[in-house]
Amino acid sequence: MELLPAFQLGWLNGGLLLALLVLTDGILFLLFQRGVVTRLFNRSGWTRRQQVLTVLGKLLALAVVIIIILTPLKIGSSIFVAGLGLVVVGLIALVKALVDFRNTPPNLPTTHGIYGFTRHPQNLASSVVILGCTIAIGSWIALITFVVARMLLHVNLVAEEEVCLREYGEVYRDYMTRVPRYFFL
Repeated sequence: MELLPAFQLGWLNGGLLLALLVLTDGILFLLFQRGVVTRLFNRSGWTRRQQVLTVLGKLLALAVVIIIILTPLKIGSSIFVAGLGLVVVGLIALVKALVDFRNTPPNLPTTHGIYGFTRHPQNLASSVVILGCTIAIGSWIALITFVVARMLLHVNLVAEEEVCLREYGEVYRDYMTRVPRYFFL
């Protein structure tokens, strides 16, 4: 791992692994009905503060994406293998989470499948993929920026839960008492 990587354009950069996340999301979103995708991105009911923190978090996340795209993968190193392993695990979890979400009737919260372990599996799975990319390129600055972005984007999860509480009431409140926000909290 190095603090600031040497940036260069190339097809063996971290963008190669990041493209797997974009392809996975893109293919699944194309296969899902429009209503499912609309529900995934519904931000109605968010406060101004939640919206502002989300924008700041997404700007930092964009910085991480740019660093990943411009940094060569550390192919042949143990950090590349570890990062690739996280990417694969994250992609599998993301597909499972999106399919579980798709298979839930729109009038009910998604609480089955991988949602039985964490209330935000899509977010967590995508974060694992991006974490894997930052490790596979061996960049401390990408990793640190990623962590700060995730801390800011935590507000997304709280906002989603507030909306779900208003929409689903006691069913969602009960779900919140049984299933942690993350696997461990």
